[in-house]
Amino acid sequence: MDSATRPALTSFNPGSGCGCKIAPNALREVIAASGHDPEQTWPNLLMGHESNEDAAVMDLGDGYVSVHTTDFFTPIVDDPFEFGQIAAANAISDVYAMGARPDLALAILCWPLDKLPAAMAGQVLAGARATCAKAGIPLAGGHSIDVPQPIFGLSVAGRCKREALKTNGGAQPGDLLYLTKPLGIGIVATAMKKGLATKADHAWGLKTMSTLNTVGAELPDGVHALTDVTGFGLAGHLHEMLSASGASAELEYASIPSYDKVRLAELYAAGSMPQGTTKNYVTYYADITPVSGEQLFLLFDPQTSGGLLLAVAPEAQSAVESLLNSHGLHASPIGRITAPQEKKIIVQ
Repeated sequence: MDSATRPALTSFNPGSGCGCKIAPNALREVIAASGHDPEQTWPNLLMGHESNEDAAVMDLGDGYVSVHTTDFFTPIVDDPFEFGQIAAANAISDVYAMGARPDLALAILCWPLDKLPAAMAGQVLAGARATCAKAGIPLAGGHSIDVPQPIFGLSVAGRCKREALKTNGGAQPGDLLYLTKPLGIGIVATAMKKGLATKADHAWGLKTMSTLNTVGAELPDGVHALTDVTGFGLAGHLHEMLSASGASAELEYASIPSYDKVRLAELYAAGSMPQGTTKNYVTYYADITPVSGEQLFLLFDPQTSGGLLLAVAPEAQSAVESLLNSHGLHASPIGRITAPQEKKIIVQ
């Protein structure tokens, strides 16, 4: 099979990257039908799926907790090495989003060997191995199957001291909100798939998606809530944080970091809105104040390997901003947590 006749990686699924996640409403139906018994308890399980955390957490009994996640998706770029890089960074992010450091990763590889060469799958693994090396962990094995559609991701295990664990609940009125990576990844990735992206678009997308969220394991006291922003977009993941915290939030739209808004508007007008944007809007629009078209395509844009969303006590503002600046991340507040209001998210 030569490269001229070989199908592009992104041609296998319309919802690439985290945009292929099951819609939140449908996911709730899946969980409801799964036979989960909320009365059943596991003494050492501190975090399961009940509060939409980024990873499961077990108490190890020695002052440390084990943090474990699984994350995988369909191709978001056509270059197999880049696909592996991005998928690995996205999966490892779940551990950082709990305030923990990763220890090791296992690969989850689904590959259509009759359509794509085995060597290409090897390049996906090579990209993931390179990202794992940056995180200081081994890609120690995994599992692979031959199926009609390429899918790749990692199962990642990590740990931290119990008192350092961060969750998506606990945000308090007066906390400042921070987002460490710019939005717009879903629109740019869709443009890449459609052949509408420029070299600059591609370079920005790859750099943003392949950057590790290592700062999550270094955050000081005063970070009351933490999560990463992926397939449900900023609005969706903020909604989860607010639901877990029993609070509302006011967003300063002009302060939210993003790829060049003029360029995003051009790509949006050319038909580069991901399918996940609509799914996210349908799920969360009732709990957010009215938004403009531009605000809609940015706030509900499904991110792949997006940034961390932090709720920070005012007294920790200086320390957190200094740390974010040292990592070259966006270090200005994008809003604040409030007491519960009529809407969970108020866009200003």
